Amino acid sequence: MLRRRFLIGGGAGLAMTTRALAAVGPVKIQIQTRLGSVDLELRPDKAPITTANFLAYIDSKLLDHATFYRSSRPEGAKDFDFGVVQGGLQNDPRYLRKPIAHESTIKTGLKHTNGAISMGRRAPGTATSDFFICVGDQSYLDADPSQKGDNKGFACFGYVTEGLDVVKKIMAMPLSANGGFGVMKGEMIRQPLPMKVRRA
Repeated sequence: MLRRRFLIGGGAGLAMTTRALAAVGPVKIQIQTRLGSVDLELRPDKAPITTANFLAYIDSKLLDHATFYRSSRPEGAKDFDFGVVQGGLQNDPRYLRKPIAHESTIKTGLKHTNGAISMGRRAPGTATSDFFICVGDQSYLDADPSQKGDNKGFACFGYVTEGLDVVKKIMAMPLSANGGFGVMKGEMIRQPLPMKVRRA
């Protein structure tokens, strides 16, 4: 099932922050790379736990150690108009905060449409720093109680407002034929792209 292709590998300390964030509107951030910048609006009013976690990584500059390291698109695709690019700290224990509770798209109402930013995870409740950005509408990443097994989907928490062309440039970066394992085999960017993430 396509959903499985995107499984990736905050506790009480975020509680006060999430309550405060839930009362505010969208939070603007910018991801800066040598290929250009991507502007996003995060939605703490809809996904306060996920947004608070991501902002904690930004404000502590932990994401200065992050890269875009994966480009996943349909097999044989020659265009770069559908798929995801994934970035983060790749589970580097030196920089990781505690995993956070999963915020389902059923609860938040935020869907994996074109430009969505969402958290990578293994099981629900394991998300830390790694995230992905959707190119094209990808509803199969939303929670779907009608499906068997892990049907919780992924935690979307905002959308690209400018710079989707940069996301597509990242998606087009050369891949390593032997990099990665399992569903990620052949999807790892040959030379991961460093990033800096800041509040805009």
